Amino acid sequence: MRNLVHKRQIITLEFFSLRFWKFHLLHLFLFQIFLEIDTIILNSSNPVSFMIVTDQHTYILLLYFLSNVCNIISVISNILLVLYYIINIIMNALQRNQTEITEFILLGFGEIHHLQIFLFLVFLVIFISTMVANFLTVIVIVLAQSLHTPMYFFLGNLACLEMIYSSAILPRMIAALMTGDNTISVKGCMTQFYFGSFLVCTECYLLSVMSYDRFLAVCKPLHYSTLMNSKVCIQLAAGSWLNSILAITLYLGLILQLQFCGQNEIDHFFCEALPLLKLSCSDTFLVKLVTFIVVLIITFPPFVSTLISYIYIIVAILKIPSTTGRQKAFSTCSSHLIVVSIFYGAIVIVYLVPKTEEVRDFNKIFSLLYTVLPPLLNPLIYSLRNKDVKDALRKVSGKLLDRQCVNQ
Repeated sequence: MRNLVHKRQIITLEFFSLRFWKFHLLHLFLFQIFLEIDTIILNSSNPVSFMIVTDQHTYILLLYFLSNVCNIISVISNILLVLYYIINIIMNALQRNQTEITEFILLGFGEIHHLQIFLFLVFLVIFISTMVANFLTVIVIVLAQSLHTPMYFFLGNLACLEMIYSSAILPRMIAALMTGDNTISVKGCMTQFYFGSFLVCTECYLLSVMSYDRFLAVCKPLHYSTLMNSKVCIQLAAGSWLNSILAITLYLGLILQLQFCGQNEIDHFFCEALPLLKLSCSDTFLVKLVTFIVVLIITFPPFVSTLISYIYIIVAILKIPSTTGRQKAFSTCSSHLIVVSIFYGAIVIVYLVPKTEEVRDFNKIFSLLYTVLPPLLNPLIYSLRNKDVKDALRKVSGKLLDRQCVNQ
């Protein structure tokens, strides 16, 4: 009888791809990035996308379709990301040691300390002017029935945003200039960073939405009320706020996972991403890469959309037979484009342009161009120069004075 020896054979039925296993904390974020890149590639490979510059109808439909697709993808993935990172933050916080620093020192404009009193007065005047101008804009838009239109609805959103934004950055800077106390707690710094970042993102989207609204009003006046109804206005405004909040909450999750255990001096006048990353004793390569990608995604599409909208508007203005009408329209459009270009340009220079010594020295000035200047200029350029707003302001002021006289 022959003995049969059965050899045990191990058969491989499946393989495991390690992919980005070292970056396990970024899995969902990478999923979102690759999904959005794939969406962009698919859309760009379609011949229809090349018609965007030549056909207004295609431009409207394509923008509407892409905005809905991107919003759905972005909201779902961002909700998952936020939940994922909240759990990770809690777990990492429980495991951290106690050697980390508890406060930062904002150096601000320390190199010109002899101008502290002058800077204090300048920023105080800017802050008061910003708050008054934006507050007046909101009050007039709310109280004046004639201003209950899509354009002023978005302007009201922008004015509210500018008030919150200025309140998040300027008071702390003014107090530091007045008292000389430049310290800020880690929690306070992260809070300032969060509000400052998500409000800048929201402004990027709102400026794009406002330019699209003006494009429809000028180039599609007969269909304007249908295309820009109250439901669409609310969706566009809510989408701008919600998408920014979710995106920056995700990004804050990455920042909070870093450890700060060495130097605590921030060479800036407020808590911003890049100066914070310089102080971390963790490996910040991935966070810097994510910063670059996030800023690119947030600034480039809205800016291109804004630019295309204003190109169509300018082409429509050139067809106006009246010279006076053309000059007035060009004056308004040029002022809008200047503010938008300064805002987007400053963000690109601070976050996307390679840091040479010359650029690094002017970083604080460029940061002022998108943190301090827009909240002051936007209500003056978009609202208070507007004839309808001036007339509504006079009527509202007159009604309030009449009521006060009657009550007395």
